[in-house]
Amino acid sequence: MNAIHEGRSAALARALIFSVCAVAVFALAQQSRAQAAAWSPQRNVEIVVSAGPGGNQDLTARAIQAIWQQRRIVSPVVVMNKPGGGGAIAYDYMSQHARDPHYLLMLAPTLLTNHIMGRTRFRHTDFTPVGMLFDEYIFVSVKADSPLKNGKDLIERLKAAPDSQSLAVATAVGNHIHMGIALPMKAAGVDIKRMKVVTFKSSGQSLTALLGGHVDLAASTFGTVLPHLEAGRVRVIGVSAPRRLQGALANIPTWSEQGARAAFSGWRGMAAASNIEPSQVKYWESALAALARTDEWKADVAKHHRDSHHMGGAETRKFLDEQYVELESALTELGLAKTAK
Repeated sequence: MNAIHEGRSAALARALIFSVCAVAVFALAQQSRAQAAAWSPQRNVEIVVSAGPGGNQDLTARAIQAIWQQRRIVSPVVVMNKPGGGGAIAYDYMSQHARDPHYLLMLAPTLLTNHIMGRTRFRHTDFTPVGMLFDEYIFVSVKADSPLKNGKDLIERLKAAPDSQSLAVATAVGNHIHMGIALPMKAAGVDIKRMKVVTFKSSGQSLTALLGGHVDLAASTFGTVLPHLEAGRVRVIGVSAPRRLQGALANIPTWSEQGARAAFSGWRGMAAASNIEPSQVKYWESALAALARTDEWKADVAKHHRDSHHMGGAETRKFLDEQYVELESALTELGLAKTAK
């Protein structure tokens, strides 16, 4: 009997120990889930920019940095400029920090176009999109005394003779500025491979060449065009927006209105490093949503003649997938596609 009693006691003791351990494991799991759900940065956050200081991406990153810190949405935040290699230096830097949610990358169409053209092995699927910020459209300008009165005139001439008009773009063929006119012309039936494209180091130089009569057209973002438009030196004959813009830009017709049913944006977004946790993605989505609601961000978007376009991570991923296909088709037609493996 004593042996039986002792056996039962030992069994009860083992059961009790097992129960205590099970409760402890469950409690730790619950604590881990709670900590994951409440993730926030534990040290400096780096916004990585694939261009040097003073450029479009850099200024956007610094605006985000300032607003996040002033509003105490995210802090502290530093901007890291990693120019060179068609973005490859910045992308490689991000790849070294896989699974670390303290690193964010400024996204621009060059991430897609440079991969399609074989300039870098990195593509958008190597990172974790967390949100879209805004659209920045491409405007095509002519001199005020140009015989081209509107976009329809241009389309007719280019369909008849694609190389009859010289087009200035910055800073390279195949980039978002080039695509801002190439995609609408492709949709209109123009042989875009035969278009005469002249590259300049900046959009400022493109406009200078236009005013000097060295080229017939210049494609650029609106900020570069504005002073010349206000002075009456140029006319804008088309914009790559999907609909008419507001305010001072409302009089500029879209390409779709003029027989070229295509739109394109020099968008900006943000991505985190690869393989971060869902709770960490959610944190950055919330931080970007909070940014989009601030008066300071709305003012910055308006100041630079952009169109606010906030999207979450999943939507941004889908958007990038679709953009890649569209850009690959256009760059293939231009003879520029040489996708890196």
